[in-house]
Amino acid sequence: MNADGGPDLVVAGAGGGLAAALRAAELGLDVLVVESNEHFAVGNNTAMSTAMIPGAGSRWQREAAVEDSADTFIADIMAKTHDEADAALAATLAGVSAELVEWLGDDVGMPLSLVTDFEYPGHSRTRCHTVPGRSGRAMLAHLVRETRRNPRIDILVPASLDDVLTDDAGVRAVVVSTPGGGTEEIPTRAVLLATNGFAANRELVAAHAPEIADAVYHGSEGSTGDALAIGTRLGGATAYLDAYQGHAALAMPAATLTGWATVMHGAFLVDRHGRRFGDETTGYSEYAAEVLKHAGGQAWIILDARIDEACSVFQDYLDTRESGAVKWAGTARELAQDVGIDPEGLEDTVRRTQLFARGEFGDELGRTFWEQELTGRLAAVAVRPALFHTQGGLRVDEHARVVDEHAQPITGLYASGGAAMGISGHGAGGYLAGNGLLPALGLAYLAANHVASSAR
Repeated sequence: MNADGGPDLVVAGAGGGLAAALRAAELGLDVLVVESNEHFAVGNNTAMSTAMIPGAGSRWQREAAVEDSADTFIADIMAKTHDEADAALAATLAGVSAELVEWLGDDVGMPLSLVTDFEYPGHSRTRCHTVPGRSGRAMLAHLVRETRRNPRIDILVPASLDDVLTDDAGVRAVVVSTPGGGTEEIPTRAVLLATNGFAANRELVAAHAPEIADAVYHGSEGSTGDALAIGTRLGGATAYLDAYQGHAALAMPAATLTGWATVMHGAFLVDRHGRRFGDETTGYSEYAAEVLKHAGGQAWIILDARIDEACSVFQDYLDTRESGAVKWAGTARELAQDVGIDPEGLEDTVRRTQLFARGEFGDELGRTFWEQELTGRLAAVAVRPALFHTQGGLRVDEHARVVDEHAQPITGLYASGGAAMGISGHGAGGYLAGNGLLPALGLAYLAANHVASSAR
């Protein structure tokens, strides 16, 4: 407890922010986690992720003889964002990424492994680490379990952090309310805003990222921009508010994630006419807007039995299969007729992609990576483009401290994940797999480190 009898750190949001709670407790601090959603373990954005955490230079990479470094990761971030990402934050997060995954594995006991069976677009090295099932829900369940068993951490749920109060020395307290109408002022000198971004706020999305405003929102209902409102009221600067992570492969009507591993293993997307409309390997985030723009918001992923088997390591894909969304047929024509695609168009597209995969012709749409041509029975998954979360927010420094427009930190105020600016540049094109979880977990970890060092 601090000198005023309150917790040393208050964490608003029980997603990636739990990394801050666990790290702070490990460093001897008392922590209060405030979470508004009593079903947070299955309903927040961390739970909805594919649990991919980039770590450049980790021990898992060394064991797999993968040569990587923070500098290489930074170069990938800057290349994918066309040098739009904040260079200082990119260097901070790339620099701590290996330490973060090793801490999660060694100190938190998370059963991490390196993903080596395929490459995500934009990563020049194999650096994504994940848990069995590659499920955000499984990853968050581990964090929740460790948090609940830690005597230094209290979780207040359901409860809402409504305000942060300051004095001349910085943060002095938080105002917390419960559904029953009770309100309490809790003294503290450090607050981490980890309540995600504003993707559930249609008005803000339309204002800052209009190209994706008509997509399905697939995330927590609590991502309404509360942290952004609190931080800006206290003088925090903002950055990259137009940035977001989209996804072009949300299977409907069950709203399960088909996953972009299908594409990287050789699948492709078509419109109602059975035609492809772009290079799918540019990335699943930016391709969401392409589906809206060129396919009227409705597309189909075309795959075969080899890809179906390869993707069975993903719980999200298994959920999609279980929902009945993966439709099979013996030929392209039969498949097209079954799912409502133009048969001649799909037949022609399948033939052409087979030629591309064999290297007999170049793809006029620019795709150069085809793991293998589709053969045998074919399947289609009807997908719609989705908005997962925003990637811009409060501007932060290398310690995750919220800063003002003059780059001066607001003492005691921290932000992580979607509440903070990310490293994806502007729009959706700069998003790299795992670069949503990295700011969520990495900035939380850095914030806890700084709060602990300041308390000494």
